[in-house]
Amino acid sequence: MLIQVMKSKIHRVRVTEADLNYIGSITIDENLMDAANLQENEKVQVVNINNGERLETYVIKGVRGSGVICLNGPAARKVAVGDIVIIIGYGLMDQEAARSFRPAVVFPDELTNLIRS
Repeated sequence: MLIQVMKSKIHRVRVTEADLNYIGSITIDENLMDAANLQENEKVQVVNINNGERLETYVIKGVRGSGVICLNGPAARKVAVGDIVIIIGYGLMDQEAARSFRPAVVFPDELTNLIRS
């Protein structure tokens, strides 16, 4: 049996932009994507700490090192610039593999969204 487990998490990152007129998705700084093992077009869940909203969308690459976190399209109505969100990616694996799997979890600086060294 396959189960769905957290494989990636960007924990407490600040929304820098919200673009209602874009076709949809979440734009994420490519450095954050790499650190969290997220792929372009991968489905993610976004959890808004400020208002409790939860949504699913897909990832698009943002400019590397920019700290950009932009909710696009209808998702832009679920956030405000400055909100703190958690971005979670999930994977399917068998139960045995899940017992030893360790997800990639990133704790960026909440002011700059850059990876803390």
